[in-house]
Amino acid sequence: MVSLRRLFYKPPLVGLLAFIVVFITQGLGHTLMVLVEQFFGSGYQYQAAFILGLIGALLLFIGMKNENEVPATWLGYFAGFCLWTGWIEFSFVFYAEYLNVEQILPDGRLNPYPEYLVMQSSIGVLMVSLLYFFFNRETKCNFFRWFQRNLKLSTGRPTAGYKRNYAAITAMETVYVIWFFYIVLLLLYEDAFVGDQHPLTYIFFFLNTVWALFLMFRLSKFWNVTRAIRYAIPTAIIAYSSYEIIGRWGLLVEFWVYPKEYLSELLMIFGAISLGILIAVITPEGEKQRLSEEQRQQD
Repeated sequence: MVSLRRLFYKPPLVGLLAFIVVFITQGLGHTLMVLVEQFFGSGYQYQAAFILGLIGALLLFIGMKNENEVPATWLGYFAGFCLWTGWIEFSFVFYAEYLNVEQILPDGRLNPYPEYLVMQSSIGVLMVSLLYFFFNRETKCNFFRWFQRNLKLSTGRPTAGYKRNYAAITAMETVYVIWFFYIVLLLLYEDAFVGDQHPLTYIFFFLNTVWALFLMFRLSKFWNVTRAIRYAIPTAIIAYSSYEIIGRWGLLVEFWVYPKEYLSELLMIFGAISLGILIAVITPEGEKQRLSEEQRQQD
């Protein structure tokens, strides 16, 4: 058992495990939303969604009080996951229903997901709030720091002694990256703007997939569990965006949204992910240093 656990202390499994957990939970988020709608029905789904958001808020509170970086990071991720699904996605569903939002598709059918039209309208809030993170001198995001460094956009040196709260950072990263790529995909899918068969969508798919593979390669080099988790979040969501486009083209079955038909498969996936999270949580933070010391002694 000890030798098996040691496998998860080293690259590439440290980063790969984090990537798989985040990637698959993106799909399970669709499953969760469908289950809430089907189990509680239109009469109680919003109350259930509100409770789901409260669970996310509770996880965030617990994570922000936790001094251990590994569980704090995981708590932050699942807090963001629950907050997005419960309070954000279902708020779009509610207002699409409340405002009777409808859209006639080019083939004459009604859009079965009018909440996505409401979500598109949040692009202004997304871009304005993005400025705060883009110019934030405390950011550790490699993407933002690259632009700050190369375009001379830095707003100052990071505050000395600034202590980061990993649960809060992870939760916000989760919500924001999901939101950002939702907007990108919705704009690409919208026939009035681009369309899912437009060459621009194919170009985006190609570049996005290359970007995801590059990030996965970098992730495979990680030793530190918490850094791997936080790096895996955008990496997996970027990769999942390419997966979503493939599903949009009808090249695979989006079994996440058919929990009744694929119950056994989803239960197996959920069990495997739960085991993966457990392994990640119990991974000692200082294992890299200990293994390096053992290697030096053997040499």
